[in-house]
Amino acid sequence: MSFLKGDLLTRTRKLVKGLAKSEPIWLKAMEHAPPATFPCADGKVKRISLPEDVYIKKFFQKHPDSKHEDAIKICGFDPPPARLFGLRVLDLKEQGVSEEEAMAVADMEYRAEKKAKKKAYSRLKQIARLQGKKPPANPYPSAIKEIQAEEREYVHDRFFNPKILEIVQKLKEEKAAEAQDRFRGGGW
Repeated sequence: MSFLKGDLLTRTRKLVKGLAKSEPIWLKAMEHAPPATFPCADGKVKRISLPEDVYIKKFFQKHPDSKHEDAIKICGFDPPPARLFGLRVLDLKEQGVSEEEAMAVADMEYRAEKKAKKKAYSRLKQIARLQGKKPPANPYPSAIKEIQAEEREYVHDRFFNPKILEIVQKLKEEKAAEAQDRFRGGGW
C-alpha cells in the first residue's frame, strides 16, 4: 500500500499521476506553498530529564522515607523537598562549591527545615495546652497520615455503623453455612 505513504500533498500527487483522482483545484497552490513538515517521533518517546534529577535520585537514596512523608501535592505550587534539594545543589555548584560540599549543605538545610517544622508544631501544641484548647491539626502532616485521616471515618463506620455490621453478619452466616455444606458433602 505505497499510496498511503507520505503527507497529503505526496499522496494526492500519486493519485493524480495514477489517474485514480482528478486534479483538485488546491493542488497547484499547495505545491507552491507546501505545509510545514514536523519531525516524526518514530514511535519512541524521549525521556525528559532535568539537570537536578541526578541529585534528586541521590536525595531519595539518602532519605528513602521522604517519598512517603513529603509526597508531591499535584494541586500545590510548592515543589517537593527533593526538587528543592536538587535545585539548591545546582545553585551552590554554580557559585563554585564542590559537589560533595554542596550536597552536604543542601542536606543540612533540609534537615534543619524539617526539624524547624517539627519544633514549630510542638510549640503550637504547647501553646494550645496552656490555653486549655484542643491542639491544632499538624500543618505539616506526612502523606500517610493525611490518607489515614481521610479514611478514619470509614474505619470507624466499619465497626460502629449498624448497616455495615448487618452486612458483615450476613457474610459471616453465609460463610458458616458454606463451610457446613462442605463438611456434610464430604469435603471439597
